[in-house]
Amino acid sequence: MTHAAKAPDSSKALYGGTASRRITVRDIAAAKQRGEKWPMLTAYDAMTASVFDEAGIPVLLVGDSMGNCHLGYESTVPVTLDEITMLSAAVVRGTKRALIVGDLPFGTYQEGAVQALRSATRLVKEAGVGAVKLEGGERSAHQIELLVESGIPVMAHIGLTPQSVNAFGGYPVQGRGEEAAAQLLRDAKAVQAAGAFAVVLEVVPAELAAEVTRVLHIPTVGIGAGAECDAQVLVWTDMAGLNGGRVPRFVKQYARLREVLGDAAKEFAEDVVGGAYPAEEHAFH
Repeated sequence: MTHAAKAPDSSKALYGGTASRRITVRDIAAAKQRGEKWPMLTAYDAMTASVFDEAGIPVLLVGDSMGNCHLGYESTVPVTLDEITMLSAAVVRGTKRALIVGDLPFGTYQEGAVQALRSATRLVKEAGVGAVKLEGGERSAHQIELLVESGIPVMAHIGLTPQSVNAFGGYPVQGRGEEAAAQLLRDAKAVQAAGAFAVVLEVVPAELAAEVTRVLHIPTVGIGAGAECDAQVLVWTDMAGLNGGRVPRFVKQYARLREVLGDAAKEFAEDVVGGAYPAEEHAFH
């Protein structure tokens, strides 16, 4: 007697699943075992986060990218732990299902593991995030290890690490050449060994990202790292076309919100100047 192969349980899918509880790092690990790809977006406020949560995005990153696209800084470097904590709390309040990952900004973990634990503890206790993210491979392994031992899940971040923009002299592709590729692979293995539940690969050659994805048993999250990563992340203002100026090569824009909002603002202004707004239906008597 033969038995038909059991169909995968779609209710467990990170994207499109029916479970209403919070996504956890165990769900992320299970998705890797199933070979399931999943999306991640940044979020910086409760309203936007609620839209992404309702759309089924399983992981939201309160990234220090808020410095560039939300707070008006020229880079991520000036972002403070107070700012990350406040906005992470807003994103947590605006969501019901997504795993919320809070970034540790520059200067909050570089001194060592104890500083990293102190900073991460604030994000977990005050903001309610389900995990934290920090940059660096081998150099950050001790920080990752202590956080994980203390019960705080960690998403690592290697390749192009924006907090190191001054050292890099910009935002160049990382991992090109035999020596650089070998170092990135060592970094990936180091963060996995330290206990990270996932690792972001930013702006690295697609072939190298594919090799890292094959070697690791934790999920890789690509941003400018090709199609073979287990997940993909974008800064939401890039994805939705809200940012002005140059768009990075790896970004696909799925809307043109800057134009939509601009047109709405102009229409409102013209209605006010022309006397069309407020109309009688907008008045109280």
